[in-house]
Amino acid sequence: MNKYAEIDSSKFPIIKVVFSGEAANDENFPHYLNEVKQCYSSKQPLAIIFDASKAVMPGIKYQKMQAQWLKENERLMKNYCKGTAYVIPNRIIRNVLSAIFAFQKQPVPYQVCRSNAEADKWVKSQLGMP
Repeated sequence: MNKYAEIDSSKFPIIKVVFSGEAANDENFPHYLNEVKQCYSSKQPLAIIFDASKAVMPGIKYQKMQAQWLKENERLMKNYCKGTAYVIPNRIIRNVLSAIFAFQKQPVPYQVCRSNAEADKWVKSQLGMP
């Protein structure tokens, strides 16, 4: 299976999710959602950077799956996620994010950024880190 995204928690409490450029499918997308949920297993405050620089537009089926995931995990996110930053240089992908949030509102603070440096700075501020 080609992964939809790679998740790096080596700099916890900052977690980085880098989309691979692979199209979402019935195997890799649920796997991706499960991996994101596992990021919360420590039940500690965290922030997540989603690097969508290489992301391809997911089909409406997967947008709805993402929206459902947000709904199902809202309490978990509110309890532990201090914020999510989205690195999205592509305008089309920014529009997809808006569509996902139209299905289900983002339950934690978020920022759409044009670079990883900007995203890193923002999540650190959300975590109270220098």
